[in-house]
Amino acid sequence: MQSWPAPTRSRLPGRGLPLRVSDTATRSVRPLAAGQTARMYVCGITPYDATHLGHAFTYLTYDLAHRVLLDAGHDVVYVQNVTDVDDPLFERARRDGLDWREIARSQTDLFRADMAALRILPPAVYAGAVESIPLVIEMIEQLRARGAAYQVEQDIYFPIGAAPRFGEVSHLSHAEMVTRAAGGGGDPQRLGKKDPLDPLLWRAERAGEPAWPSPFGPGRPGWHIECAAIALAHLGDSIDIQGGGTDLVFPHHECGVAHAEVASGVWPFARAYVHTAMVSLDGHKMSKSRGNLEFVSRLLRGGIQPAAIRLALLDHHHAVGWEWTPAVIDTAGERLDRWQAATARERGPDARPLLDDVRRHLADDLDAPGAVAAVDRWATTTVTVGGQDPDAPGLARAIIDSLLGIDLDPVVP
Repeated sequence: MQSWPAPTRSRLPGRGLPLRVSDTATRSVRPLAAGQTARMYVCGITPYDATHLGHAFTYLTYDLAHRVLLDAGHDVVYVQNVTDVDDPLFERARRDGLDWREIARSQTDLFRADMAALRILPPAVYAGAVESIPLVIEMIEQLRARGAAYQVEQDIYFPIGAAPRFGEVSHLSHAEMVTRAAGGGGDPQRLGKKDPLDPLLWRAERAGEPAWPSPFGPGRPGWHIECAAIALAHLGDSIDIQGGGTDLVFPHHECGVAHAEVASGVWPFARAYVHTAMVSLDGHKMSKSRGNLEFVSRLLRGGIQPAAIRLALLDHHHAVGWEWTPAVIDTAGERLDRWQAATARERGPDARPLLDDVRRHLADDLDAPGAVAAVDRWATTTVTVGGQDPDAPGLARAIIDSLLGIDLDPVVP
């Protein structure tokens, strides 16, 4: 599956700082300690309705991590999936009288366009679930060989008893997991399972649903095994960052890491589990079920500059939930105007301390609001007091472009 075009990145002097991140598994902010090549896997969309601002905030988080790692001198291998076969696609297809494959194609195309508009660095591997079915089948066979798969009627399940560290990511009790599984696409009440939490590896063919051949009969992958198989195939047995929204901590990441660690025999699957908080609208988390969504594409069609949307998202820390209101985009637009005016000056105050400040904030758990505030201070000083350094405006533009991903060139209608 094709990704989206990569935006250009300005070159900066020197080298950035090592990245520290919030790790859900250890409940701490700690150094990432990546090697020369940093490996990052981020769970992608189910393309039945893309891209709302919660999605955009999530992928901006890992775009910042990507940029910080590159600035610190790492090579980055970033993999993202697309769950282009799943129940929500079938439900929308039935509702709208459309082919589920066409919905998946059109919404994935829209997502790619939105990511390009927001200047999100693309993954090196952008893998769809359908194209990755051979990888899933291979991994299920590995789990079967390790005694970590069993059959209920024609479906294949993973026994959580095969994963001694199950629960290491979410830290939930068994009872809490059962409750969440029931509301998160699981089937804890199904008879014949060894444990209510055992996740589905392979769903046998059902009438009216697509299916693919496999050694265990025609069917399609379970959700969690899809991501685990893609990550192991393209990134190896152990990665640096597993990313996604906080809504994926359980069951998706908890089950996915169990699949990966049992199949590979390697622990830990990820050195850091980094999760992005939820964006709310009208007092509730943005969700399809509530219909309280604001879409990137709708804002763009309404004439909002992509840089203003990105800047609105950057004004919030990835680990803290927040509410989208019209005032958020108004503030971002005013800030964008101020930054453009400051960097258009022929001279300004020395921007080398600004580079140090932005690097320091972003390396400290992706503190985008702190970095934005540092640029604000420089821009305000430039506009109100001025400066004598002819190189400062250019360096400031490069910092804002390379590290924050903001293109300050005005959009020409």
